[in-house]
Amino acid sequence: MTNNRSNRREFSARMLSILPLLGFAARGFAQSQPSAANNEVSRSSEAIHQETILKASRKRVYEALTDPKQFHRVVLLSTDGKAMATNVPTEISREAGGAFSLFGGHILGRHVELVPNERIVQAWRVANWNPGTFSIAKFQLVEQGAATRLIFDHIGFPQGQGQHLAEGWTEHYWEPLAKFLA
Repeated sequence: MTNNRSNRREFSARMLSILPLLGFAARGFAQSQPSAANNEVSRSSEAIHQETILKASRKRVYEALTDPKQFHRVVLLSTDGKAMATNVPTEISREAGGAFSLFGGHILGRHVELVPNERIVQAWRVANWNPGTFSIAKFQLVEQGAATRLIFDHIGFPQGQGQHLAEGWTEHYWEPLAKFLA
């Protein structure tokens, strides 16, 4: 594979060097061609960063997010949660690498990292995304007196989904989680 890339680069360089001889402006031609650097790195991805204070200990917040029975109660408190949760139960593995299925199978994924009472990192997806498409959701739990500051970052989701997902996190996670923990 490396030889093909080298050969293509060498060929392109040679072609650009003979363009002036053929009456073409090599500089203009080169600028109109996409470079490898422009094709490999996206500069336009969306990200979500949200923070919320929950009136509970980090241990209690962590348990609510990782225990299937507790999180199912959170789902039932969310907007449209009862409708989404009636057919398929909430499933959450308690192991790193384990799978989860939330909101009646609408949200799926795997735990990438579980640090009890501190951090949850998930490969997270909506069921109707293209197969194999996962984003990364990170929940950081920071003690704040008797409460917990939940710092949340979500990256890698399909372009154009940011606003919808940000609203969903608030409506389906933070607001019902605050009710559940009150």
